[in-house]
Amino acid sequence: MNQLTQQLQFIIEIDKLKGVLRRSYLMDGSRRENSAEHSWHLALLALTLAEHANEPVDVTHVIKMVLVHDIVEIDAGDTFLYDTVGNVSKAEREQQAAARIFGLLPATQRDEMLALWQEFEARETAASRFANALDRFMPLLHNYYNEGRPWREHNITHDQVLRMVRHMGQGSETLWEYAQTILDDAVKQGYLLP
Repeated sequence: MNQLTQQLQFIIEIDKLKGVLRRSYLMDGSRRENSAEHSWHLALLALTLAEHANEPVDVTHVIKMVLVHDIVEIDAGDTFLYDTVGNVSKAEREQQAAARIFGLLPATQRDEMLALWQEFEARETAASRFANALDRFMPLLHNYYNEGRPWREHNITHDQVLRMVRHMGQGSETLWEYAQTILDDAVKQGYLLP
């Protein structure tokens, strides 16, 4: 199989990410967001908010990371952040998905994309900590602007959200502080249980 054929197989396969629905609704609340839209929005957040990273980051590298970070959801599905049962097997499901999906690519690109995905998951570099901060920040904005629809649907509390997004501060103290402000207001507005 030649390189172009492999690359096109990957491109065709990742189109399936558009069909993976997340628990987050669009900010206007009209429908659920899909994982491809989420990744695109994170790429634009990285481009727009890079100055708020705790440490200088290579924006292009962060964009690459957020564009590939959820590709594994084609096979593994989008595991709801607050799903304690689903999160037990999440890492294993995503590892298998990463091997299969990135394995469609020629070896050099396979290794690059797999490394980007692994870096995102590990949260050990400044770029990955910032990418993860964006990944937690965006759903908070969505939930705040759609009046907490997913939080209300699943009876999520302020403390639950704080536990799951606290690491945001490792990538951006600025976004973490802003997130705490909107979470407190979400409680006041009745969007989020105290």
